[in-house]
Amino acid sequence: MFDQDDADPLVRALAGRAFADPFPWRFLSRIAEIPNRLGGSPGEHRAAELTHVALPGTPTVEEFPTQRWVRGRTDLTVAVDRSDGTVEREFEAIALPYSPGGTVEAPLVDVGYGTQAAIEAAALDGCVAVASTDSPADGRFVHRMEKFGHAVDAGAAAFLFVNHVPGQLPPTGSLRFGGTPSDVELGTADAGAASIPGVGVSRETGDWLTDYATTPGAPATARLRVEAATEPGESRNVLTHLGPDTDERVVLVAHLDAHDIAEGALDNGAGLTVAVTAARLLAAVADDPAAPDSGLERGVTVAAVGCEETGLLGAEALADRLDAAVGLDRVHAVCNVDGGGRARDLRAFTHGAEAMESVAREVTDAVGVPLHLERTPHSFSDHWPFLRAGVPALQLHSRSPPAGGPGEGPGGPRGRGYTHTRADTRDKVDRRDLRSHAVLTALLVRELTRRDLPRRAPEAVAADLREASAEPGMRAAGVWPERWD
Repeated sequence: MFDQDDADPLVRALAGRAFADPFPWRFLSRIAEIPNRLGGSPGEHRAAELTHVALPGTPTVEEFPTQRWVRGRTDLTVAVDRSDGTVEREFEAIALPYSPGGTVEAPLVDVGYGTQAAIEAAALDGCVAVASTDSPADGRFVHRMEKFGHAVDAGAAAFLFVNHVPGQLPPTGSLRFGGTPSDVELGTADAGAASIPGVGVSRETGDWLTDYATTPGAPATARLRVEAATEPGESRNVLTHLGPDTDERVVLVAHLDAHDIAEGALDNGAGLTVAVTAARLLAAVADDPAAPDSGLERGVTVAAVGCEETGLLGAEALADRLDAAVGLDRVHAVCNVDGGGRARDLRAFTHGAEAMESVAREVTDAVGVPLHLERTPHSFSDHWPFLRAGVPALQLHSRSPPAGGPGEGPGGPRGRGYTHTRADTRDKVDRRDLRSHAVLTALLVRELTRRDLPRRAPEAVAADLREASAEPGMRAAGVWPERWD
């Protein structure tokens, strides 16, 4: 990653510490072995405890209320009426978080990628929508909650989410943003469970379902039974402070939680490990005489937040806290590590901010590593409460080199790969990626504290989202801010 002869003293100090330290792999292992880190669960609380011990400085733990979703049993049966009799088959399915419990019996309808156009063209009223996790190759990525929201608006009775990645891997992912804290800034969605049942099925199951749904003269009926509950709970954020006590601050954030069907090593155990390791590196080199000019020029709030997967609720609570304490106008920038450490190359979402793109390019060019840039903003990770308020935002993700790699999985750079499936396990993570991304994150955060970064007017963010055709989907998902109307 680094040329020892060319690297400046700070890079040498950070890289040397990172590559000699067993902490990243040990920390990831401790996080990944927790059985269930879904928002509000005892496992998520345990992850907060481990992070509290690992962070430098004087960390604090802050609780906030949430609507906790609890999984029960899911049964899916499909009956196909043919001229020579009825074929009835059972398939594996898993409920998607915030799915309500209940029983549905209705015809299957294939809606392809689940785009707004495809759903509006289908006769979905009273039927079960079958939608792929993939998105059209010639268009933008269409989030699961958009597809679900459009299906609900079209009158669907239930929603079947089909993984496009092979391997008998039913996908998970929340159907909507969950309730609290205070349910503010979440658009028009109400708190609590979604309005219709939604479940994930594997690519292999989906192949059968789409065949049954599209075969003329052989109507197919799905019988879906979901057991699930939404109940009051509490989640936790863990915060610490690095650097000087300045009026302005940079926020470094990563989420603690993961879906309950797997270890969550990639999403977001790796990202959490990268962020915590970067914080430890910055604290360690602050007074290192071998690393001159290593200090932070603005203070850094490091936050490990809960309930990202169930609605960005920890990030909402963090933004509320900072707004009350210093005002969001004093948050200089946010660096969100969601997806970092999963694969070899760094992928940076700059959310339309040219200054962020400049920082990312200069830091990675200086150490000679690849950078994959994504400029279009999106609302589905922990930077969102800050971005919509005009805070310059950077999300650090990963991308495999052209030959591909284990962290990204067979889904490729456009899909989630192994994440949100039971295959999201520690063996998919390469400890070299954790270390190199931690060094890059530390360098990026340090640089963010030193740069003048113009704020983005919320109207400009809204315009970018409209230009990317994201508004209809965000409205369907209930995440378009009402004040932008």
